[in-house]
Amino acid sequence: MTTTGSGGDDVSKCTNGATADREIVISRTIAAPRELVFEAFTEVRHLARWWGPNGFSTTTRSFDFRPGGVWDFVMHGPDGTDHQEWITWREIVPPERITMLHGSSRDDPDAFESYLSFAAVGEGTRVVMRTVFPTKELRDTAAEKYHAVEGGEQTLGNLASYVVELVRDEDRPDSPTTR
Repeated sequence: MTTTGSGGDDVSKCTNGATADREIVISRTIAAPRELVFEAFTEVRHLARWWGPNGFSTTTRSFDFRPGGVWDFVMHGPDGTDHQEWITWREIVPPERITMLHGSSRDDPDAFESYLSFAAVGEGTRVVMRTVFPTKELRDTAAEKYHAVEGGEQTLGNLASYVVELVRDEDRPDSPTTR
């Protein structure tokens, strides 16, 4: 099992013994209200501003945020490589959790499940992203070849930076609200 945490979070309790050798768990505590963090994860206007590891950008082809809906997008790597991505939303419980299937296309046999939870922690939010791959080998490939742990940490870091900036903008009396 590969786990990591940011901000002193204990993520080991989020794993499932039956899938431990196939999962990656990453968490981060973000200094922003849970509703705002959830919104940034669920509205395409926000996702385009922070989604992906450092140096990546995202172009959305279609976005339908509802159970059974699809997000079809391309991640553009810093080296110029385009990565076709596809997510179908399986469960949405605002502002608590999201379950999704993530792959390169609707028929991707290597698609993986991601379980996201959003917990209020004081005035902040603890996000836990638990990704379960179909096999241990696919998990290992994602971690070793595609640097999934580092990429996940960077993605949650980008989310944190983005929503903290939204909070700052909302607190400035001369700045229009972004929400």
